[in-house]
Amino acid sequence: MDIAVVVPPRLRLGNEDQYDRRLLRRVRIASATDIVGLVLEGTLRYAELSRRIEGVSQKMLTQTLRGLEADGFVARTVHPTVPPRVEYDLTELGRSLAEPITALRQWTETHINEIERARARARATPEAWKAP
Repeated sequence: MDIAVVVPPRLRLGNEDQYDRRLLRRVRIASATDIVGLVLEGTLRYAELSRRIEGVSQKMLTQTLRGLEADGFVARTVHPTVPPRVEYDLTELGRSLAEPITALRQWTETHINEIERARARARATPEAWKAP
């Protein structure tokens, strides 16, 4: 499967519009795509997200969720119980990420062996990464 990415001129490198770059960074970080992918399945509580996303600290999960909420991808609902029950769901904007995230995951699964071989080559020749 070929994936063509068309980057609008205002998002290309060299542009001074920092907001677009910050937004793209937030969407592409692994934990954000993991969160969106999980919440596509339905509303989840914080503890469930934390259990299902391996290797992410509580601090990073909280920061990522706050960022996704601020950007309009995730809706946070606090239920007035003791202790408070907090749930996360995708907004319409968040659901619009389903297709690109699915395509990215499929691309990764297709190319993971090539990526791992490239990483192994890089580790085998560390002098290539030294500054001149």
